[in-house]
Amino acid sequence: MLDLSNIPVIDQVGVEERIARLNSRSIKKESKLQGLHLALSMIDLTTLEGKDTAGKVRQMCYKAMHPADDIPGLPTVAAVCVYPNHVKTAKTALGNSGINVASVATAFPSGNSSLKVKLADTKLAIDNGADEIDMVISRGEFLSGNSKFVYDEIATIKEACGNARLKVIFETGELSTLDNIRLVSEIAMQAGADFIKTSTGKIQPAATMPVTLVMLHAIKDYHEKTGKMVGMKPAGGISTSKQALQYLVMLYETLGGAWMTNEWFRFGASSLANDILLQLHKEQSGVYYSGDYISKD
Repeated sequence: MLDLSNIPVIDQVGVEERIARLNSRSIKKESKLQGLHLALSMIDLTTLEGKDTAGKVRQMCYKAMHPADDIPGLPTVAAVCVYPNHVKTAKTALGNSGINVASVATAFPSGNSSLKVKLADTKLAIDNGADEIDMVISRGEFLSGNSKFVYDEIATIKEACGNARLKVIFETGELSTLDNIRLVSEIAMQAGADFIKTSTGKIQPAATMPVTLVMLHAIKDYHEKTGKMVGMKPAGGISTSKQALQYLVMLYETLGGAWMTNEWFRFGASSLANDILLQLHKEQSGVYYSGDYISKD
């Protein structure tokens, strides 16, 4: 049963001051190298375009398994994320690599469709072998104050996922306030979300550090109240290694070491992988590679 009593009010000034302190940090040498490897292992490599083809998906899967063969000891990414009709192609291409296949569903990215269509979308992805489902909430219903509708829809999709993990996308750029983001985080977690996720990547602003901090604190409060861990996925707008390391510091200082794995934290940022690889090449060779040496997929 949905219980929205005792939801804290967000101190926006306090959040911004906390982010300013986080952004003043500097990570050097061995800690930086470890952080870059960890960030790479947390990426959901993504292609979600109307022009996606089976060949493009296979190429992305190869990159997921072989980020840079000339750098020894690199991890693979955590998952690839595709539309439901490309899940089967991705599953075949990834084989027994251990990389998950995530699929967007529920009328992504708008979420403007019937529950019947959203369930069919989810079922298609699951039937094709998806390990994870990234659903979008009905933002119009939420902004109309219909929290129960949003809760029921998430719970229904969660049930349809079976053993697949469910990431719930808020599209925070459309939710206007940090208080709204705190409220929808609570709704999603009570409805059974395995992860809460900022954005589709189709709307700006997408992931930001203030929004992510509010969501991390919601996860912390929920864990303290229920004992249940919920994952976090900032998505969209994170493109540099420096940003990724700042997010990891924020994650560690807010939720602690238990969340510092790709089981509980993901980056939805394909371009981030390229910048991390360029930084790792620099750490290895002492010089920066051209971006032309890195696959754009």
